[in-house]
Amino acid sequence: MLPASIQITGELLSAAEVQDICESLKEDSVRLLSVRGCQLSDRDFGRVCRSVAESRSLAQLNLNLGVVSSISRTRHLADALKTNRSLQTLFLHGSPLLDAGLVTLNTALSTHPTLVCLDLGDCMLGDEALGLICGMLPPDGAKSGLRELTLSANPGISSKGWARLAIAVAHSSQLRVLNLDYNPLGTSDQIAGMLAVAVASSRTLEVLDLEGTGLTNQSAQVFLDMVENYPTSLRVLVLAENDISPELQQQICDLLSEGEDDDDREAPPLQPGLASSSALLPIRDKYQPIRDKYQPPAWLPHSNSGPQMVLLTSGVGESLLAETEM
Repeated sequence: MLPASIQITGELLSAAEVQDICESLKEDSVRLLSVRGCQLSDRDFGRVCRSVAESRSLAQLNLNLGVVSSISRTRHLADALKTNRSLQTLFLHGSPLLDAGLVTLNTALSTHPTLVCLDLGDCMLGDEALGLICGMLPPDGAKSGLRELTLSANPGISSKGWARLAIAVAHSSQLRVLNLDYNPLGTSDQIAGMLAVAVASSRTLEVLDLEGTGLTNQSAQVFLDMVENYPTSLRVLVLAENDISPELQQQICDLLSEGEDDDDREAPPLQPGLASSSALLPIRDKYQPIRDKYQPPAWLPHSNSGPQMVLLTSGVGESLLAETEM
């Protein structure tokens, strides 16, 4: 039997339901487990984590919206990740981890052999946590690291912390998608400049989400100069809900589209079976002050990423994910 998915949103989980989840995990019959926004006892959370540790089929775990609500739950999760060897994607968006939580999780996250996608948006993180996250973006020639990283809505991170991240991104050999939306980056145009240098230096970064970060035309001009004058792997730059003129945004979009067309003409044909690794598309909770907002996809294989990544700017993410969210 092929591994299936369990997706539950905003429910109070009974002990019997948790038992069913645990048995399915132990039987290696679950590839995706999402208990997003669900309530369960500390004892039951521990049971789920122990089953995650034993699972050899689980590829995606979604604990978004406060499921990891205490340091004791963080320890349970860390213990599970130290044993699990199958997980590729972990969502903790909206969990009050704080820096202490990242300290607890750091060893398990940084040494996990298959983890490539991590969502730590709206987790109340600061500079100490960001320093640990930078260690998950190893430089060229080092071990493999994250391919998709979400740090949305963590306003406790300072300019110094973002500078450290920019350096890590510039030298990362793996990172393809970076979501920094709804962080107050626009307080200094220096941050935008550092991120532009990081994008120009990176040979892999394809998607950068800076929605609602307080950027101005001056910041956007830096990105325009970068994409206009220097070769880059960037395919999508999200600048919505910033004080940036539509004309400037359109110029950047047009230049990125031109680069994408050139790559499509030069790219070799897709190897048979390569697209199969993107069959499981994660669901990301994209922070919004008023309502939940969803975006497709997490990491997609490099040679197959062009047309799909453009959808990030089209505003159709919710409809694309409708069938997987329910």
